[in-house]
Amino acid sequence: MHKLIPFGQARDGKPVPPRVTEQLAQTGQAFVEIAKAVTPAVVNISTVIKSPQQAAPFFDDPFFRRFFGDEFREFEPRKRPGLASGVIVSVDGYIVTNNHVVSNAEQIKVLLSDKREFKAKLIGADPKTEIAVIKIDANDLPIIVWSDSDKLQVGEFAIAVGNPFGLNQTVTMGIISAVGRANVGVAEYEDFIQTDAAINPGNSGGALVNIRGELIGVNTAIFSQSGGYQGIGFAVPSNMVKAVMESLIKSGKVVRGWLGVAVQPITSELAQQFGLKDAKGALVSDVVKGSPAEKGGIQRGDVIVSVNGKEIQDSAHLRNTIAQMPVAAKVKVKVVRDKAEKALDIVIAELPKDIAGTGRGMKEEDSGGNYENIFADIMVEDLTPDIARQLNLPKAAKGVVVAGVERGSAAEEAGLKRGDVIEEINKQRINNAKDYRRIASKIKKGESVLLLINRRGNTFYITISAD
Repeated sequence: MHKLIPFGQARDGKPVPPRVTEQLAQTGQAFVEIAKAVTPAVVNISTVIKSPQQAAPFFDDPFFRRFFGDEFREFEPRKRPGLASGVIVSVDGYIVTNNHVVSNAEQIKVLLSDKREFKAKLIGADPKTEIAVIKIDANDLPIIVWSDSDKLQVGEFAIAVGNPFGLNQTVTMGIISAVGRANVGVAEYEDFIQTDAAINPGNSGGALVNIRGELIGVNTAIFSQSGGYQGIGFAVPSNMVKAVMESLIKSGKVVRGWLGVAVQPITSELAQQFGLKDAKGALVSDVVKGSPAEKGGIQRGDVIVSVNGKEIQDSAHLRNTIAQMPVAAKVKVKVVRDKAEKALDIVIAELPKDIAGTGRGMKEEDSGGNYENIFADIMVEDLTPDIARQLNLPKAAKGVVVAGVERGSAAEEAGLKRGDVIEEINKQRINNAKDYRRIASKIKKGESVLLLINRRGNTFYITISAD
């Protein structure tokens, strides 16, 4: 019978080290060197909050609290030491952090890794990306080198540095779990890096670095039902941070590029309708009059597939790409129109500051329709000026308004709702119920259709599948 020997102990009772390859030892030492290099450039930020204010309703929303826990529930005017983190990005004292870290702050203090403390000045903040820039009066500060976040790949090592729960200079490691995360619900412009490196309250504004010790992102939010780490953290990518920072330093505000289109994501059904090889790109559902897009020749129904040779993944990707373009820059936009590619030259403008129940219904017997297709489940009526007013549409708006949709029908599953205005069927203009009946009656049974919908002033495409 063999005697069990505790791990790490020889038979004679003397401890022996585990066998470790030289390569593994070097990898471990590499992480040590990275930590030594980057931690001095990550600071602790504390603030004095302004006078009490009524909590915004969404602070109690469970969805919002999944990201931030109870961090935002303290509204009494007091100092909150170790509130969050920041990253020194210039030797003369510029620091990037999160907007929510410094918003409503009467006083901002920065604690360096060498225990020196400075009062900081707010240079500017951008709630739309959750990035803010502050500055301290100091020189010869340690910094982290910027990385090109566009080159990030899923699976790369990621190291998070910050001050979770006020525990200064905490380093955690993981990988890049995903890139280009949008529609998370944290900011208006989202292109998040997702990581499983441990991020907790207090890490906000801290650094996310790669295996070379370069800044790839600024930690911003966590997905959590408990308020703590659950393996999903989000960071604003370095390229977006740098663009916002430079604009804030230069002008005190963020100047964003503007194309002047309303876009929507491409689904597999839309890709088939528009003759695309895959569900990539941004479908133009509307073009603003007098905008750079209209002047450059972009039309409703175009699918934007690349900008300056950079492939566009979806509508959020296009929005972020254009927003970071300098004003007056000339860009080449490639679109797919009528199943053929077309290159257009567009001059980017600055984003304007201000951008952003029907009657009885007409049944088939009323309208003379006799549809043996998907339109049999849709009731419509003419769009009158009075109905247009109720739907917040111009008096001159054309189309037919949806008065009812059969429950459980393909039209309902596609998202068609009562009050929607159908402006096009298969890219054919609908001015009134007569046009609607004429075109709808020609749709064969079992045939899918493409509709252009106007929902209270916002236009978008949907496909109704016969399946």
